[in-house]
Amino acid sequence: MRFLHTSDWHLGRSFHQVGLLDAQAQFVDHLVETVRAESVDAVLVSGDVYDRAMPAPDTVRLLSEAVTRLRDAGATVVLSSGNHDSAIRLGFASELLARTGLHIRSSIASIGSPVLVGDVAVYALPYLEPSVAAGPLLAQERTHAGVLKAAMDRVAADRVHRGGRSVVMAHAFVTGGATSESERDISVGGVSAVHPRVFAGADYVALGHLHGRQRVGDTVRYSGSPLALSFSEVNHTKGSWLVDVGDRGVRAEPVDAPVPRPLAVLRGDLDDLLADPAYGRHEQSWCQVTLTDPVRPLGAMERIRRRFPHALVLQFDPQGAPIPVRSYADRVSAPSELDVCCDFLGHVRAGHLADEGERARFAEALEAVRTGRARSDDEGLGEGLGEGLGEGLGEGLGDDAEAGAA
Repeated sequence: MRFLHTSDWHLGRSFHQVGLLDAQAQFVDHLVETVRAESVDAVLVSGDVYDRAMPAPDTVRLLSEAVTRLRDAGATVVLSSGNHDSAIRLGFASELLARTGLHIRSSIASIGSPVLVGDVAVYALPYLEPSVAAGPLLAQERTHAGVLKAAMDRVAADRVHRGGRSVVMAHAFVTGGATSESERDISVGGVSAVHPRVFAGADYVALGHLHGRQRVGDTVRYSGSPLALSFSEVNHTKGSWLVDVGDRGVRAEPVDAPVPRPLAVLRGDLDDLLADPAYGRHEQSWCQVTLTDPVRPLGAMERIRRRFPHALVLQFDPQGAPIPVRSYADRVSAPSELDVCCDFLGHVRAGHLADEGERARFAEALEAVRTGRARSDDEGLGEGLGEGLGEGLGEGLGDDAEAGAA
C-alpha cells in the first residue's frame, strides 16, 4: 500500500504577522496533485492539523475543502490530533465521517482500533498529554514515554490478534529528532523525549510535532511542517514522505512541497547589505536582518525594505560600539522626564544621542500628557502616556523607537 505521510499543517498560522492561509491552500493543491500522480492509497496527517484549539472559520473551511478533495482524488484520509488541536473539536462526528473514508483519531478510547487501508493496519495515536492520559491508559509513569508505552501496549495487543503489516502515527518528541524554534514545548518536569524503541514492531512510524523533515530511524520519520514557521527553519526542505509498505518491506521517498517565498537570514552593516550585489538573490525573500553597525542607523527598517521589501524581522548586534561610562540604570536617575526619554533613546541606539528634533518630539509628547490628554485615573494615565509617547515616537523616531520600546 502507498501512503503520503504529512503532519503539522498548522492551518491558520501566521509567519511574523503574515497570514499563511493562501500558501497553505497551495500546499493542499500540491497534496491533491501528488495523490493523483502517485496513486496514493491513504494520506496520513500526524497531528497539529490546526494551529490553535479554536480555529477561525476560514481555517475550518480550508480543512473541509482539503479532506473533500483528497477523498475525491481517491485517497483514504487519516487525521490524528496534535498538541495544538482541540481533540474534541477536531474529532466531532468522527464515527460518521469514518463511513466516508475520513478517519479522525483524537480520543484515548480510539487507541488500538486501527484504520484498515488494504491489508495494512494504521494505528493513529492522538497527542497524549501525560497528566490527562496516564490514568485512562493505566500508564506506569506519568510521562510522555509512559503514556506512549501504554498506548503502544494496546496497539501490540491488537496487532498480535490481527496480524499483518502495520503503520503507527504519533505526535511526540522522539529521541534523535532535531528541533526548531517554532515547536511548542511539551516537556513535563523537563522530560519530553521518547525513545524510538517504544514503537518496536511497527513497519513504519509516521511522526508529527518536529517541524523539520527527518529520519529518526529507517522506518521512524518526521514529515515536518509543509511551510516554514520560523527563521530557524531557513535550511529546511519542506514536504512529506511517500511511503510504500509491502511484501518487500518499506520504502520512503521525500516529496518536496511548493515554497511560497524563500527565507533569508542576513547579517552585516546596513550600507553593505544595501549595496552588495551578492544579496540580490534575497530581494524577494522573507528576511530576518541583523545589523552590526556600531551605532544604530536611523530609519533602518525603512531603508532595508527599499531593497528587501519582504523584510519581517530587524535585530541589532552592534560590533565595536562604544562602551558607556555609566550604566543605563545610572542614567535613568536624570533630573527630568525629558532627559530620561532622551537617555533611553541613546541607550538603545548604542550611544547615538537624541538630536534636537527628537528631543522636541519627546517634549511635545510629555506635554500632551501633562495638559490633560490622558485620563485622570491610573489606568487612563498609563494609556495616555503610551498614546502620547507613541504618537511622538512613531512620527519622529520610526523603527528606532519601536525597537527601544520593545
